[in-house]
Amino acid sequence: MRMLYSGYQAWNDMLAPARLGAQWALDLRERMGPMADWPMPRRMFALMDVFQGAQLTHKRPGYAITTVQSGNAQVAVREEIALDLPFGNLLHFVKDDVETPQPVVLVVAPMSGHFATLLRSTVETLLRDHDVYITDWKNARDVPLSAGRFGFDDYVGYVTQFLRHLGEGAHVVSVCQPCVPALAAVALMAEDGDPATPRSMTLMGGPIDPNAAPTVVTDLANERPLQWFEDNLISVVPLRYAGGGREVYPGFLQLTAFVQMNMGRHGAQHRELYQLLADGKTEQADRIKEFYAEYFAVLDLTKEFYLETIDMVFQRTLLAKGELTVGGRRVNPGAIRKTALLTVEGERDDICAVGQTSAAHTLCTGLRSHMKRHHLQLGVGHYGVFSGSKWENQIYPQVRNLILSVN
Repeated sequence: MRMLYSGYQAWNDMLAPARLGAQWALDLRERMGPMADWPMPRRMFALMDVFQGAQLTHKRPGYAITTVQSGNAQVAVREEIALDLPFGNLLHFVKDDVETPQPVVLVVAPMSGHFATLLRSTVETLLRDHDVYITDWKNARDVPLSAGRFGFDDYVGYVTQFLRHLGEGAHVVSVCQPCVPALAAVALMAEDGDPATPRSMTLMGGPIDPNAAPTVVTDLANERPLQWFEDNLISVVPLRYAGGGREVYPGFLQLTAFVQMNMGRHGAQHRELYQLLADGKTEQADRIKEFYAEYFAVLDLTKEFYLETIDMVFQRTLLAKGELTVGGRRVNPGAIRKTALLTVEGERDDICAVGQTSAAHTLCTGLRSHMKRHHLQLGVGHYGVFSGSKWENQIYPQVRNLILSVN
């Protein structure tokens, strides 16, 4: 399977002329005038549009957050790299026109096949009342071999380094897979008495204890030995890229797995997209196109991080057992005494089911009861935990109130 990436690239190269032709046809639409809106041309352009959009990209989309309502004012937002590291940046969403200092929040984004822009809605909502930073991970295929390895311990190290850069008084909001390394980083910092230990930690839909409520994801991780994952899912980046020769878990494989879990839904969405375009309902079609432009932007994971996450988080569940070590040190969540904890779960989450994230409360034995909160959101799946109307109107107030209570 080491040559799988090259095969995937060859297939993309073969499709390139067809995609170029589709784009040429779509460009022609602009010059056809009223004829482009006739039923037959509209159906043809709809087909080309769906075909052109159904392709994977490997570059981070823009966050596209230019303004936000903060208090009673609409303020401008700009992106600024606060810290540039080989495998990820600490990205700051700067609001220049905010006079009163706001709580600093570090959003810890997943490294699970998509870019951190998947949390655009999370960031945009947090920006209303907070000074927001995010772990903006880089695509492993674009990181030269000279940058070295990046494994689970390195992820914890990056979170720690980012928090130290932010300094005393920051807050952490972690979404999905990184809840485990985020909790590990905070535990180690607390044990060291690090002044940059965050004041609060919100864990949303993360596998703190996957065995608490098994899902299709946990079953897939456990039904085969670790060696199978290395032999069948790890490939080598083609030499044409900056990270040529690096062993990775390709993002296109992760996306394929996600799509297969909901094949019917994705097929229905693309049929609906075609019909909307054919009917001239461009505004509704654009919403579907925007979602898939983000969904089809994939990020490769380093071999080390992917295999160590499968092994340590899902197969051996080391954190839940009290056996997780980072850099040779045992992680002791009981050392956390001053960082308030909020866990959030979605009732219909089929990726990280109810019980997996709330397990953090059992592990954080050093926190008094008034420092712990849990929120179960009814009626949402995994993505609804951090995006959509229920995130904005019901979950976010819980996050904001926790931060305010300890800031």
